[in-house]
Amino acid sequence: MHRVTRGLLMLAIGAGAVSPTLFAAPSEHTPGAVFVMTNAADKNQVVAFDRATDGTLSHEQSYDTGGRGSGGVNDPLESQGSLTLSQDHVFLFAVNAGSGNVSVFGVKGSDLTLLDKTPSGGSEPVAVAEHNNLVYVLNSGGAGSAVGFSLDSRGHLTQIDNSTAFLTANVTGGASIVFSPNGQFLLVTERLSNNIDVFTVRNNGTLAPVVVNPSPAPGAFSVTFAPDGKAIVSETGPANATNGSAVSSYSVLPNGMLSAVSQSVPTLGSANCWNAVTPDGSKVYVSNAGSSTISGFAISQNGALTPLPGTVVGTNPDGATNLDIAISDDGRYLYSLNSGSGNIGVFAIEQDGTLTSLGQTGELPVFAGFNGIAAF
Repeated sequence: MHRVTRGLLMLAIGAGAVSPTLFAAPSEHTPGAVFVMTNAADKNQVVAFDRATDGTLSHEQSYDTGGRGSGGVNDPLESQGSLTLSQDHVFLFAVNAGSGNVSVFGVKGSDLTLLDKTPSGGSEPVAVAEHNNLVYVLNSGGAGSAVGFSLDSRGHLTQIDNSTAFLTANVTGGASIVFSPNGQFLLVTERLSNNIDVFTVRNNGTLAPVVVNPSPAPGAFSVTFAPDGKAIVSETGPANATNGSAVSSYSVLPNGMLSAVSQSVPTLGSANCWNAVTPDGSKVYVSNAGSSTISGFAISQNGALTPLPGTVVGTNPDGATNLDIAISDDGRYLYSLNSGSGNIGVFAIEQDGTLTSLGQTGELPVFAGFNGIAAF
């Protein structure tokens, strides 16, 4: 796979020029940022916050994506990864489900510069994955598909020939897309058909034929990877079950089949659709939107999941309806996108894995269709 060095960058915008250091990767001492996406049907925007070293957020500012979201009320995209940072945090990708394209921003702290807007290669893009300048976009509309792009040092996307891989059927509810840490595999979850699709990534960036893994448990929604290569899947659980959500971990075998390590460990919450792994790979947290709680699990060396004491380790106010979650680069803070209360939940991650609420930040519209959160 071709790798592009992004260290020096000179991009002409209009008559001006952007400094080559504008999009340099942040150092470990650089304060971070948190981003959420409005998904507004008339004008999609990314709302950015400065993140201080104590985890607090400030300086709320909005940036137009140049596209349109899907609109809606609560979790209309039904996906994880609609707002995705590149591995080096130089670029931020935002899907525009209403206009069928993807926006690329250059990132400097919480300041964003729109660099590109490219057709997604399908209908209703809902999520983005990136690995070493290879980008795949998940389209959930029509004949659901994953479409590949190369990313250059200017933040421009170019669709790769013959890179479109269709999901198992029309309207399968593509919900998340992610590369394995070594870039060998691309995984996609199909929410409605309850499948976990595994694609082997070829050297030219295209995908080998799909290997379909039916989820052993109901409600497979999102998939992420721990740094050691174990795939972690959030499961909403049986319909109408009270606090029936669960989380599973899998090994990806060379032939694309999944081998369960921990199967359907209860989260003791409802509507677990999203998860986030700590940078050191020792823990995974899941967002239970239906109960406005966050559950935590330790990840062993073999990928087994063990509930942290109490399982539910963080609680937002009643009715917060926390959707997607993100963890800061230093592994010290967790942030939740709270659709029902119109803000971001801020939590400190303690040594024992429990979460201490630091309150809520931001004045976002309540149940206004916000989707996607990213942090560093």
